[in-house]
Amino acid sequence: MIQAGIIGATGYAGSELVRLLQGHPGVQLKTMTSQSYEGKLYGEVFENYRHESFVCEAEDLDTMAAECDVIFLALPHGVASKKVTERLLGKTKVVDLGADFRLKDIEVYKQWYKVEHDAVGLLPDAVYGLCEINRAETAGKRLVANPGCYTTCSILSLYPLVAEKMIDLDSIVIDAKSGVSGAGRGVSLGVHFTETNESIKAYSVAGHRHTPEIEEQLSYAAGEAVVLNFTPHLVPMNRGILATCYAKLLHKYTYEDIRAVYKKYYDNEYFIRLTKKGVFPETKWVKGSNFVDIGFTVDERTNRVVVCGALDNLVKGAAGQAVQNMNIIFGLDETLGLTAAPMFPA
Repeated sequence: MIQAGIIGATGYAGSELVRLLQGHPGVQLKTMTSQSYEGKLYGEVFENYRHESFVCEAEDLDTMAAECDVIFLALPHGVASKKVTERLLGKTKVVDLGADFRLKDIEVYKQWYKVEHDAVGLLPDAVYGLCEINRAETAGKRLVANPGCYTTCSILSLYPLVAEKMIDLDSIVIDAKSGVSGAGRGVSLGVHFTETNESIKAYSVAGHRHTPEIEEQLSYAAGEAVVLNFTPHLVPMNRGILATCYAKLLHKYTYEDIRAVYKKYYDNEYFIRLTKKGVFPETKWVKGSNFVDIGFTVDERTNRVVVCGALDNLVKGAAGQAVQNMNIIFGLDETLGLTAAPMFPA
């Protein structure tokens, strides 16, 4: 059994990790930490776990590294780089759900995140854990940077078109929506019920921190620099990401031409589901699951392609992908513990 530990177990992504790892047949959840709830039973923090006897422990990285085969970091940006060291990685594997090891260019990281990075020397070792694209690089690695939720949805929605050079890279526009849990469990005015209910708003316009992550990964696919527009929106639902992506086609392609390319890349991907022609993804179809649904159409009038992707931001956009990465690291079937169907209604 893989011995696993979670640092930051009482945030939304951390609690989702607990749920998924508890149901994983190859994992024993050895320890979980919480700075805010140290010493409390996990069931006191989340009443849905009142039947469990887990205790939120104080963080002791040396002990965790000695006892755990893998440690999941579910922490805000700027924190993981202070904790992950060469010494730690010599003892255990790390899957970081935060942003500290996603970007290879440290200057880009500092520009977008406005913090210093305390483990620059480890960046070359970190693998960007977008499983369907980088699984070969992830296998056996000691440090995996788990992608963001908007990022996972946007990159997977566009990747085949970019890799096959079917779209004008300068024309990409991503219009994305997220449920409120994407903002985390901390209290802030912008996510109060009365601030979000019966409303939708754009935020971080022309400046969201997932932008360089999307650009960097699509640039690798394209073999050249990609600069795009990404605009996120907050919608009054608990979970879900819906990304609608627009791009100018370089030639006259039919729906069947484009579908053939998506099937080339994703036909054997368990967690990526292509919708039928004329059917577009909805967040309720992926809720609580590790699936990504992708649908598209060709606008013949403008010669543009419109691609829609949907996922659960706490599962495939965070904890589920982290577990998928763990499976790949240790050579397990990557679907292990993640095959539950989406919840409906929920």
